[in-house]
Amino acid sequence: MANGNEICRMDAVTLVGKVRAKELSPVEVIEANLERMDKLEPVLHAFCTPGPDQARAAAKQLEIDIMAGKDPGPLAGVPVSIKDLVCTKDLPTVSGSFIYKNFSGGVDDIVVERLRAAGAIVTGKTNVPEFGYSGVGHNPVFETTRNPWDLERTPGGSSAGAGAAVASGMGPFAIGSDGGGSVRIPASFSGLVGIKASMGRVPLWPGTKDETLPGVSSWESLECIGPISRTVADSALMLSVISGPDMRDRRTLPEANFDWMECLKGDLKGLRVAYSADWGYTPVDPEVRQIVGEAANVFASELGCTV
Repeated sequence: MANGNEICRMDAVTLVGKVRAKELSPVEVIEANLERMDKLEPVLHAFCTPGPDQARAAAKQLEIDIMAGKDPGPLAGVPVSIKDLVCTKDLPTVSGSFIYKNFSGGVDDIVVERLRAAGAIVTGKTNVPEFGYSGVGHNPVFETTRNPWDLERTPGGSSAGAGAAVASGMGPFAIGSDGGGSVRIPASFSGLVGIKASMGRVPLWPGTKDETLPGVSSWESLECIGPISRTVADSALMLSVISGPDMRDRRTLPEANFDWMECLKGDLKGLRVAYSADWGYTPVDPEVRQIVGEAANVFASELGCTV
């Protein structure tokens, strides 16, 4: 039997396989995750609103369904956290602002609906700067989120708590959103995978439902929902569940004619990769320039890409 630390180090693909094979129960997985949250949250402040009671209830129900022979879904028993700009029916959506301190939309965003239907277990809401308008994890309502690799540094933002949670093992992946780097920045700050899909590939609704309050709305925002994970395969797995059209989002795209998991197969030979060290004008730290340059060279020297 795997211990809690081993469970928290597993990627989502592995967890799903073990839960579906009844080698791990959803309750075991969630208890391990919640125990880790209890241990690390006082230091990292990745979660602004944990949801342990809701997570335990969902895990228990999924366990009952599995034992009854029901299909637990493609994300069976996997813990997932939700950025605190995305509505959840059973947890408040504060958006890092005192204006929304008591706001509850009363509905799940489309992406949360899809995650729950696929068997994922929501463990809480992750911290953001106020309305997501910053690249750090500070807001006036909650404690400042710390980078698990160095507590004196920021995990980036605006999906700050999502990045810190995944990097520290409080779930294999998390829901973030990205308009100007808000998934990609925290992913890069903690050695994670972050994907900003095309606008409308993952639908966003309702955004902020209370029209009397300012803030982020799916009708006003350029935000794109996307995963933060520790592996490319886990991001592909999440996208295979959360992407696809929904007419509640006016920007929604038609169904894609490819399989996210199938995209992991094969090689990258002949792929054209664009790379700029500094965009032609931006100062870059010499160490960063060297490390990123070496990574870019791997695409050409080892993977057969044209850079």
